[in-house]
Amino acid sequence: MNTVYIRTLKRAEHTVFNVSDGQKYYFDNQFGRRIPYSSGQQVKRSVIDTLCETINQVPSPTTFLFDVNKQKELKEGEVYATCDPTYADQLFGGWMKAAKGGKERTLKRRSPLSISAMRALHPLLAGLDIENASFDRSDRPNNKVIIRDEKGNQLNEEEVVSLLEEKDRSVSRKWIPNNSRATGLFIMDVAIDLRRLFNVSINQLEPEMSDETIEKLKAEGWIESENVFGKCLVAPKTLREKWIPGLAKAIINWRITSNQSRTFSLMDTLALSISDNANLIAGSIRAKLSEEDSRRADPIVDENINGVDTFVTLQAGAYIHTKSEKVDALETAEKALVALLLAFDYENQLARD
Repeated sequence: MNTVYIRTLKRAEHTVFNVSDGQKYYFDNQFGRRIPYSSGQQVKRSVIDTLCETINQVPSPTTFLFDVNKQKELKEGEVYATCDPTYADQLFGGWMKAAKGGKERTLKRRSPLSISAMRALHPLLAGLDIENASFDRSDRPNNKVIIRDEKGNQLNEEEVVSLLEEKDRSVSRKWIPNNSRATGLFIMDVAIDLRRLFNVSINQLEPEMSDETIEKLKAEGWIESENVFGKCLVAPKTLREKWIPGLAKAIINWRITSNQSRTFSLMDTLALSISDNANLIAGSIRAKLSEEDSRRADPIVDENINGVDTFVTLQAGAYIHTKSEKVDALETAEKALVALLLAFDYENQLARD
């Protein structure tokens, strides 16, 4: 087994988890509906943030470069990653460093975690609702109101009073129309490439690291090995045993927290499947159109597919017909994933093959 697949089913309620003029969505042509989603990049960021929090490691620093032109204006430059796998967010998240002008070698590591967008389990099982909101501070007598004229000059108090005399308008209340909120059942998928999870290439024809970083890793006990991608360095066993539980916890327990200060949702997990077969895992958590009504879909969690381990939480029973809900479902899933990741022979991959 070289790849582990994880499918997660979550429930979101009246929330915002990806913003672009309100909740981001795509249009499903078959069912004619706007479907909210969270990009794979945002999901990955949430997973990596949870990982760093779990293993208690500060994420790697990022270098932002800017150029100053002759008019003393700042122009956007490159953004450099650390390119150092001793940071968990770099090892699992990948990196890219491309210097301006091509004077330095580009360093690039593709993440061993392939992460999908979080999207609807079925177009009929998730959607958007619209609400109007207000920012109201009209009950506070100490508000400060500034009104500017067409030239940007501030009006004095007499001018403000005169302006408002003939207008039915509150200046301590803001109306915020057309706020979209997401509700429904959502899935996301993760594929973990075990061959590259703790293995970093030292092929200098397509370099992932600088020579200085390679020598530093060797001094810190990283092991020289080789896999199907060529010569590589493997993280020490002690580091693997420390980070694998954190990675498993992050993949099982992540949730999106951005954009939720006013629209918080637990985004609880209803079910989760683990397998080494992508086709089977797609069928373990799915939806099916109703035979009686083509505008209705039923969510399905198949708990008896050979080659797939499925874990169902207690709250899933409120939305899906299930038989094996357990209070410790996610804890059990986490242990199962840890066992799979620990069992892989990262140091002797070619001998194993």
